[in-house]
Amino acid sequence: MRRHRITALLGALALAAGTLAAAGPAHGLPRADPPPAEFGTDWHDPLTAAPPVPRPATRSCRVTLAEAQFRDFTPYRGTYTPPTACGAADWAAVVLRLEGKVKGRQYDRLGHLSLGGVEILRTSTPQPSPDGITWSVEKDVTRYRDTLSRPQPVDMLIGNVVDDTYTGVIDVAVTLTFYAADPRTPAPDTPDRVLPLTTPTITTPRNTERLLAEVYATGSGGGCEEYWYMTTPAGAPYSCTADGGPHREVRISVDGRLAGIAAPFPTVWTGGWSNPFLWYVTPGPRAFDVQPVRYDLTPFAALLNDGRPHRIEVTVAGLPPGQSGWSTPTNLLLWQDEARQVVTGALTRHEDNDPTGHSRWTPAGPGEPHRVDTEGDHRLTAAGYLDTSRGRVATTVTRSVHLTSAHRWTEGESRDALTATWTDRERVTHGPTTTRTDRTYTMDGETTLGTGDRLRTVLSLGDRADTVTLRGGRTVDVSRLDDRYTGDATYTANVPRDQRHAVATTSARHRLYGAQAPGGCYDRTVDTVQGTVTVDRRRC
Repeated sequence: MRRHRITALLGALALAAGTLAAAGPAHGLPRADPPPAEFGTDWHDPLTAAPPVPRPATRSCRVTLAEAQFRDFTPYRGTYTPPTACGAADWAAVVLRLEGKVKGRQYDRLGHLSLGGVEILRTSTPQPSPDGITWSVEKDVTRYRDTLSRPQPVDMLIGNVVDDTYTGVIDVAVTLTFYAADPRTPAPDTPDRVLPLTTPTITTPRNTERLLAEVYATGSGGGCEEYWYMTTPAGAPYSCTADGGPHREVRISVDGRLAGIAAPFPTVWTGGWSNPFLWYVTPGPRAFDVQPVRYDLTPFAALLNDGRPHRIEVTVAGLPPGQSGWSTPTNLLLWQDEARQVVTGALTRHEDNDPTGHSRWTPAGPGEPHRVDTEGDHRLTAAGYLDTSRGRVATTVTRSVHLTSAHRWTEGESRDALTATWTDRERVTHGPTTTRTDRTYTMDGETTLGTGDRLRTVLSLGDRADTVTLRGGRTVDVSRLDDRYTGDATYTANVPRDQRHAVATTSARHRLYGAQAPGGCYDRTVDTVQGTVTVDRRRC
């Protein structure tokens, strides 16, 4: 069975829930009674194991940012006005909260929210039950203080299709809660300016002393780039091909010179791997809160500080020419030297090794599947200095990305499996401070269509990051993120909806240690069986 045939089952699957047996309430704590034998018409509301956004115990003000029902691809447009009762702009924290509800039949949908062209949220939606679900997403958006400090146009879209078959209208409300700063809870260091990269050409302030870029890179759109990590080289007998295979790299350049590289996160949306039963309650890592790729471009600040327009461009390496499917909205975050009108300096080092990467297809043999083995590697170093009002500050950024993957499938794709690991290692030295971050993303899964048309997906995902900060050679901070998901779901394909007999077990565990975790330690596990929460355990 080819992948397009597997993914086509999703439409029929969305219809399946309408006539299945009832599964019990969608709210509340884990049930004491045994879970149902199979999925029904309702299940627990979606939730993640991630920690709540920290909220200071100071005076707060709430602003409604958007209220909309998305039925098509018409964006919501409104106007934002900052509150006046919690400070002018020096807030201790600003927390965004999206609350959504949907019922009936619907695919997962991708959405975004921007203020004045600055994207502050990228998200995706869960798939609903016939009886309806509610969910929420929270995000700390304090770093967008510059944008939030003045009135802005609001633009939000969750592209949707509603017709006689897909009936789910996505109803959302988005709020911002502002927490006032006080002597015990001061405002954090945030960028002085946030500039959306709406065109490739941009002019930055001449006194910029630190420059970061964030790119909300997502492969989606329902085509093969939604499964970019499983594409195969041209010529291999697979339903999703790309000339160079599955290796992707998100790159940013300044005036045509490579300035940053990163491994994209292999997000699995809530209809992914041909089996939405995996994601009805616990989505995969980052699916509800898409994290941007971040780059430190400070070594290039001296070049940009000349007051002239410069080209800053984002590309996805490995994407076949002319191929659509990737979105890369970008923001520039700038810190300025208030004591200088112009900050000068130089780019002193730029080393870009030739990226290596290849995919090797091994045709199927007797009793053996087709196989594509892929490896990719790239390393970039940039260094520069700036003469600030506090003296000369040097910055060196070194980043390396690496991919290894093994994709195996049988004729007709009735068995389709992937094992892959992405590493993204970054070292930034800014003056006396060095920050090392090692990121590792993993995916190990298999979908099979077996006897009696039972389609089974077994999948594990990992999102890990270790960060160490040193000042003057001494360790001042250590943090660790370990976000893991495992799932096993089976249903009968090609039968009437009330005969699918879907079953699924999932487990999500989110661990966070260090300054970013509440109290320095956070550890939560959420397990589900047939859409009911059976374990919700916190260890710290």
